[in-house]
This record gives sequence, structure tokens and C-alpha cells, in this order.
Amino acid sequence: MHEKERHNAILSAVREKPVVTVKEIVDLTGASEATIRRDIADLEHRKLLKRVHGGAEALNPPQVSGLIGRPFNVNATLNTNKKRAIAKLAVEMCVDGEPIIINGGTTTFQMVHFLGAKRLPVFTNSFPIAEHLLKHSKNTVTLPGGTIYREQNIVLSPFENDVSRNFYARRMFMGAQGLGPMGLMESDPLLIQAEHKLIDQAEELVVLVDSSKFDQRSSLILCGLKRIATVITDDGVGETEIKMLEDAGVAVKIATLPASRKEESSLKTEDQTSSNALI
Repeated sequence: MHEKERHNAILSAVREKPVVTVKEIVDLTGASEATIRRDIADLEHRKLLKRVHGGAEALNPPQVSGLIGRPFNVNATLNTNKKRAIAKLAVEMCVDGEPIIINGGTTTFQMVHFLGAKRLPVFTNSFPIAEHLLKHSKNTVTLPGGTIYREQNIVLSPFENDVSRNFYARRMFMGAQGLGPMGLMESDPLLIQAEHKLIDQAEELVVLVDSSKFDQRSSLILCGLKRIATVITDDGVGETEIKMLEDAGVAVKIATLPASRKEESSLKTEDQTSSNALI
């Protein structure tokens, strides 16, 4: 993650929680503790946050806590080409007239670019997905009721009697914070509670994750591998991960990046490595 991306992630984190620890920011960004401490010092010098023992806090601490995890606008800048290739494969599974659920996330958001030619009933808890489909497609869009979480651009409800219980879907498409032998992982209990309700409304669960998600873990399990029908990922996934999924009865689809995009992605990775080496 580049310096500007780290700074945005740190500022978003302190806007969501009264105090964010260095360890939490390390987990959020993947940077070292030394790098994060320098980032916090730099942001404090620019009067964008306040440094406290072991972490940082906002100059005007929030009154209501948000969800745990990277904000939507930070995640949207990561692995974009891979996410779009994965989303294209996902839309190829959609059949006109069949209702689908699209859970909020930056990988699932990329599906909107390929849904313009489809005619589907779509249930989504994502504002960006709903807005794009309303403007650029003929799909029917349904949103749930609940609380708006601005940083993640999603609507979540802790109550059982919301509209999601009345929507049937042939397939649900969703992303996740991590994917491993225990299943799908997320970091926020409210997010897991809301996603469980949506999963229950779909016949098949299709998971969209780029290959980096196989290296990420969380303390909370959303669902086991047995509940997943299909995983769509990119060609950076390892043979061990593919075998893990197939042994659990999960179908695996691999999205291949065009050569030009692979080279571009490789150059970005090299630039980021060089940048981190200079910090």
C-alpha cells in the first residue's frame, strides 16, 4: 500500500473509532509498525489527527462507532484489474430473469460494469451498486432497510424483520476479508449477522475474492466452505488453495488478466516494493 493509501486508511480508521492502535493499523494496511508510527507522526504534524500512546485518535473523536475493516474508498484502489476480471466471470453466471443478491464490497461492485446488458431482479445492500445499476441498466433494484454505514457504503440492519427475508435469489455474490480452510472470514459481528440473513435467501453462494484474500485471516468465521458453491479468483491463486476448495466440493473459476494488465499490475507491485524500501 502506498503512503497516500495508508494515510487515507489511517484517517478513515480514526474517524470510525475513538482510538485506533498501531497494531490495528498494521493489520489494516499490511505495513510495518515503524512505518505506521512514522505515518501517525506525519499526520499529527499536519494537524490531521492526534498521536496517543500506542496509536492515534481523531481531532474530533466520533460519537458512534462504525464497522471494523478498511473503508470502501480505500479497498476500491487495491487490485482493481483483478477484481474487474473476477466480476466479469461472475456476471457470466447470471441469467436474464433470475433474481440475484450482490453483497456490498469493492470486488462485487465491479459487477455493475457488466450487468448493463442483463435484465435481472437485483437485491443489494450497497449504495454504489444500486446507484450505478439504476443509472446504467434496466435491472430491477431492491435495497434493504437499516443503518447507513458511510465508510463502507452499505446498509445493515440488526433486526430479523427486514425486507431481505422476503427476497429469493438463485445466487448470492459476495466478497470477504479472508478465505481459508475454516471458510469465509470477516472482522465485524454486525456485518456477519447481516450477511447470514442474505446467504439464507440464496440457493447458491458465489464468492468473489482476489488471490491476496487467501493470505488474510480474521477471528470471526462467516460460513464454512461447505456452504460455498463457487469461488471466483484470479490466476495468482496457488495450487494448495485450489485443492483446499475442490476437496471441500467448491467449484473454482479462475479469471485471467489480459497480458497488458498483468504487466501493469506487476509494475505497480514493483513500484510499491521500491517505495516501501525507501521508507
